Amino acid sequence: MSDDAKKIKSILGEFISKNALTDGIDSARIQESWRELMGENIDAYTKKISLQQDILVVKLTSSILRQELSYGKDKIIEMINESLGKDKVRDIRFV
Repeated sequence: MSDDAKKIKSILGEFISKNALTDGIDSARIQESWRELMGENIDAYTKKISLQQDILVVKLTSSILRQELSYGKDKIIEMINESLGKDKVRDIRFV
Protein backbone atom coordinates (compact mmCIF):
# COMPACT_ATOMS: atom_id res chain seq x y z
CA MET A 1 0.00 0.00 0.00
CA SER A 2 1.40 3.39 -0.95
CA ASP A 3 1.97 6.17 1.56
CA ASP A 4 -0.89 8.19 0.05
CA ALA A 5 -3.28 5.25 0.38
CA LYS A 6 -2.22 4.76 4.02
CA LYS A 7 -2.82 8.45 4.74
CA ILE A 8 -6.27 8.35 3.13
CA LYS A 9 -7.17 5.19 5.04
CA SER A 10 -6.02 6.79 8.29
CA ILE A 11 -7.94 10.01 7.64
CA LEU A 12 -11.13 8.12 6.73
CA GLY A 13 -10.82 5.89 9.79
CA GLU A 14 -10.40 8.90 12.04
CA PHE A 15 -13.35 10.69 10.40
CA ILE A 16 -15.60 7.65 10.83
CA SER A 17 -14.62 7.28 14.49
CA LYS A 18 -15.05 10.95 15.36
CA ASN A 19 -18.43 11.19 13.66
CA ALA A 20 -19.85 7.99 15.21
CA LEU A 21 -20.40 6.39 11.81
CA THR A 22 -18.92 3.04 12.81
CA ASP A 23 -22.20 1.60 14.10
CA GLY A 24 -24.09 2.62 10.97
CA ILE A 25 -21.45 1.12 8.72
CA ASP A 26 -21.39 -2.07 10.80
CA SER A 27 -25.18 -2.28 10.64
CA ALA A 28 -25.16 -1.97 6.85
CA ARG A 29 -22.42 -4.60 6.57
CA ILE A 30 -24.36 -6.94 8.86
CA GLN A 31 -27.48 -6.61 6.71
CA GLU A 32 -25.45 -7.38 3.60
CA SER A 33 -23.78 -10.34 5.33
CA TRP A 34 -27.17 -11.68 6.45
CA ARG A 35 -28.40 -11.76 2.85
CA GLU A 36 -25.24 -13.44 1.61
CA LEU A 37 -24.94 -15.97 4.45
CA MET A 38 -28.62 -16.91 4.80
CA GLY A 39 -29.48 -16.97 1.11
CA GLU A 40 -32.51 -15.77 -0.82
CA ASN A 41 -35.00 -18.17 0.77
CA ILE A 42 -34.41 -17.00 4.35
CA ASP A 43 -33.96 -13.39 3.26
CA ALA A 44 -37.43 -13.54 1.69
CA TYR A 45 -38.87 -14.13 5.19
CA THR A 46 -36.71 -11.42 6.78
CA LYS A 47 -38.68 -8.25 7.39
CA LYS A 48 -36.14 -6.14 9.29
CA ILE A 49 -32.60 -6.42 10.66
CA SER A 50 -31.27 -4.00 13.26
CA LEU A 51 -28.27 -3.86 15.55
CA GLN A 52 -29.11 -2.74 19.08
CA GLN A 53 -25.78 -2.32 20.82
CA ASP A 54 -24.29 -5.80 20.37
CA ILE A 55 -27.57 -7.67 19.84
CA LEU A 56 -28.75 -8.39 16.31
CA VAL A 57 -32.54 -8.20 16.14
CA VAL A 58 -34.01 -10.06 13.18
CA LYS A 59 -37.72 -9.69 12.47
CA LEU A 60 -39.03 -12.70 10.55
CA THR A 61 -42.45 -13.32 9.01
CA SER A 62 -42.36 -17.06 9.76
CA SER A 63 -42.63 -18.44 13.29
CA ILE A 64 -41.33 -21.82 12.11
CA LEU A 65 -38.23 -20.22 10.60
CA ARG A 66 -37.76 -18.17 13.77
CA GLN A 67 -37.64 -21.38 15.80
CA GLU A 68 -35.35 -23.18 13.33
CA LEU A 69 -32.85 -20.31 13.18
CA SER A 70 -32.75 -20.05 16.97
CA TYR A 71 -31.22 -23.54 17.08
CA GLY A 72 -28.28 -22.34 14.97
CA LYS A 73 -27.92 -18.97 16.67
CA ASP A 74 -24.30 -19.48 17.82
CA LYS A 75 -23.17 -20.52 14.34
CA ILE A 76 -24.94 -17.54 12.75
CA ILE A 77 -23.25 -15.15 15.20
CA GLU A 78 -19.89 -16.72 14.40
CA MET A 79 -20.44 -16.41 10.63
CA ILE A 80 -21.57 -12.78 10.81
CA ASN A 81 -18.68 -11.76 13.06
CA GLU A 82 -16.27 -13.57 10.75
CA SER A 83 -17.66 -11.70 7.74
CA LEU A 84 -17.23 -8.40 9.62
CA GLY A 85 -13.71 -9.25 10.73
CA LYS A 86 -14.53 -8.40 14.34
CA ASP A 87 -16.74 -9.57 17.20
CA LYS A 88 -19.54 -7.03 16.86
CA VAL A 89 -22.57 -9.32 17.41
CA ARG A 90 -22.83 -10.97 20.83
CA ASP A 91 -26.38 -12.30 20.57
CA ILE A 92 -29.28 -12.63 18.13
CA ARG A 93 -32.92 -12.11 18.96
CA PHE A 94 -35.41 -13.48 16.44
CA VAL A 95 -38.77 -11.70 16.63
